[in-house]
Amino acid sequence: QLHLVESGGDSVQAGGSLRLSCVVSGDSGDSYAMGWFRQGPGKEREGVAAIDDCSTRYTDSVLGRFSISKDKAKNTLYLQMNNLQPEDTAMYYCAADREYDCYQGPIKGVADFGSRGQGTQVTVSS
Repeated sequence: QLHLVESGGDSVQAGGSLRLSCVVSGDSGDSYAMGWFRQGPGKEREGVAAIDDCSTRYTDSVLGRFSISKDKAKNTLYLQMNNLQPEDTAMYYCAADREYDCYQGPIKGVADFGSRGQGTQVTVSS
């Protein structure tokens, strides 16, 4: 069973940057899809980014601003977020699913991955 712990959320001004981290434990070293999704106040969950051995993908609203990466040696997933805007305000969750070597579904499906963390809050003020 994967255990995911996020960190790095904070309150920033519009135009600022943050880097979220997600440490994974319970990993046997196999490859699987991982990603980030978010849920803003009064909004539905939204897949933000996904990464696996085949590709990296993003939802349209963060293209060119967010970057997902992972460090296998540290068992850590990252989300670099630049030029943050108030609409990015949300709880951000790390997610993973061992069912997928290469996840080919819609980016919104990251929110339904089998394992997820407790979330880290990002607040962007104008």
